[in-house]
Parts: sequence; structure tokens; C-alpha cells
Amino acid sequence: MRMLLQRVTHAGVVVDDQTVGEIGRGYLVLLGVAHGDTPADADKLCDKLVNLRLFPDDRGRFDRSLLDVEGGVLLVSQFTLMGDARKGRRPSFTDAAHPDQAAPLCDHAARTLRDLGVARVETGVFGADMKVSLCNDGPVTLMLDTAAM
Repeated sequence: MRMLLQRVTHAGVVVDDQTVGEIGRGYLVLLGVAHGDTPADADKLCDKLVNLRLFPDDRGRFDRSLLDVEGGVLLVSQFTLMGDARKGRRPSFTDAAHPDQAAPLCDHAARTLRDLGVARVETGVFGADMKVSLCNDGPVTLMLDTAAM
């Protein structure tokens, strides 16, 4: 399982010309689910995400977590995070979990973030054609991967 997080001043997601999720200060999180990922993988990444100190303190140092700043999360499923572009010119997505496995894990991750105390958790629409907008703050972008934990 992979999470690409971007610290944002605001972010939103639109489906069929309708805003389905938006946040102010916090993280836009793109979530990729691989074959064999479990709720425990989502729990591990969510715990890491909410406690990472990527927000500046009064001296400008990364010393405050998402929970410290009462930030939100816009969680958007993105199977292309599991893409493999090492060979050829067309990425392979064979490592991405089937939607029957991935959708419940995305829902689980959203619930876990709420349970961990995230002030606002919004989501995209699984499997939809989404238009995601954001203002990356910093810019700060980080990849979390259960394979590396």
C-alpha cells in the first residue's frame, strides 16, 4: 500500500462537475492499494500519516503533526500509484489490487483517519474520473509505502 501525501493549504476533488470533497489546511493523500494489502497495512500508514511532523512550528521547523494543527485529509484512491514503468513505454498496473479489494481498504483508511482524530476527512469517489485540485504548501510531498516500513 502506498500513500503519496502533499501538504496543502487547500484541496478539492470534483466528479461530474460536482465537488465531492474539499479541505483547507492539511494533506491531500493519494492512496494506492496492492494485491495482498490488509486493513493492518492501512492502519499502519494512517497512524504514520497523522503523527508525521511536517508542519512548521513558530521557528519554521517541521515539528507539528496533522493532529497538532487540526488539519484535514482529502483521501483519493489512485491505482496508478502501483504502476510499474521500468519496462517499455506503457506502465503495468498488475500490482494494483482489484477494485473489490481496494475499495473496502480505501473506506477503511478513511474511517481509521477519523478514529485517529483527524478533524476533517473527505474522500473522492472510488473508480470515478476525478478532477483533483490543490495548492501544495511548501511544497511538501512525501511517499509512504508499507513495503518500506
